[in-house]
Amino acid sequence: MKKLLLLLIALTFGLSEASGQAAGAFSRMGFGARGVAMSNALVADGFGGTSPYYNPALAPFIPGQSLEASAAFLTLDRDLQFLQLSAPLRPRAGIAAGLIHAAVSDIDGRDDSGYHTQNYSTDEFAFFLAFGVKMSERLSAGLGLQFYRADYFEGVSPVNSIGIDLGLNMQATEALRIGFAVDDLLARYSWDTSDLFGSAGRTTSDRFPTRIRLGGAYQLLGSQLLVTAEYESSITSSEIRTREVRLVGDTPREVFESERLALHESQFRIGAEYQPLDFFAVRAGVDALGAEEIAGARPSGGFMIEQELGSLVGRFEYAVVLEPYALGTMHLLTLRVFL
Repeated sequence: MKKLLLLLIALTFGLSEASGQAAGAFSRMGFGARGVAMSNALVADGFGGTSPYYNPALAPFIPGQSLEASAAFLTLDRDLQFLQLSAPLRPRAGIAAGLIHAAVSDIDGRDDSGYHTQNYSTDEFAFFLAFGVKMSERLSAGLGLQFYRADYFEGVSPVNSIGIDLGLNMQATEALRIGFAVDDLLARYSWDTSDLFGSAGRTTSDRFPTRIRLGGAYQLLGSQLLVTAEYESSITSSEIRTREVRLVGDTPREVFESERLALHESQFRIGAEYQPLDFFAVRAGVDALGAEEIAGARPSGGFMIEQELGSLVGRFEYAVVLEPYALGTMHLLTLRVFL
């Protein structure tokens, strides 16, 4: 049973993320087709169109009220969906709310003899609320709140957590913007397995990586070409437990000792969007440049088509990205309607 629980946790979306061993990995895969196609290098994109999920300070630059829905197609029976409602608060602010859902289904459960028992599934959710305001004509700031919920195994109660995001965006020149964000402050999953394992159970705290991101966005060719770049530094606090047998008096007893280590990782990502026509754009990017992992860099690409729908304006967006660890490719479709 312990092995099965560990397998369920490992098989969730952490496998398809650079920080795969850290909690909440599904929430770091990106948001929507535009972000994924541009390798998620959007911390500074205050030129409009980027979800404030990447940086709450981008909320004042939301072009208009819109509803956005996305669905990803992945291997290994994984599912990923996004939903966002955003609106500008004229003249100096903006707000966005959204939901991310990740799941793994048809996990083959077997007993110690190798016989099939039942199929298992996992679910994770992230609800976010982002608010940003212009502090001046060139500087904006934002605050994001995220509510996480993970349900991995029927014998363990689902866990909840709250994270805080902070962001800044500065217009250095007419064509250059600089962005800064700190993600997932205070977020952690705390598991209690005593109900499942009795005296062998324990409470474990899995902290989310604290991510610090700094980047820029630059417009070229009369605003037809947007080039973005971002540097990310993440710190993950992990608990290491060691087990040994000690003599307590004349009785040997099993003793556990815990030690918490801080793991640091850094990486670069770049992206680009070329929009030769008002209703069409192509996008590309490369993520995980310089990351210390065997998966290597992850290229991505996509496009956008805009079409009037009566009094509304709709956008169809597509993205494809190469997943790490030979998992294949992820395809993502987004429909965005401006209300």
